[in-house]
Amino acid sequence: METRVGVISIIVENWEAVDTLNSLLHEYRDFVIGRMGIPYKEKEINIICVALDAPQDTISTLAGKVGSLKGVSVKTALSAK
Repeated sequence: METRVGVISIIVENWEAVDTLNSLLHEYRDFVIGRMGIPYKEKEINIICVALDAPQDTISTLAGKVGSLKGVSVKTALSAK
């Protein structure tokens, strides 16, 4: 199965979504290359970037699940290959 490298950028404004978000990321852990989380206390948000190597459908599915969480915003970028 062909995979692509992708980055999912996540902004968490609802602290109650963090446990569900972490569970989702754990569920897709086999595809995760790396993860960086930045707490931004001044704005009371968390910024998370997740790099993945996965089939495009898998990346889209994860982004959709994360984006459906209340108070969580998501953007995705994919490599051409």
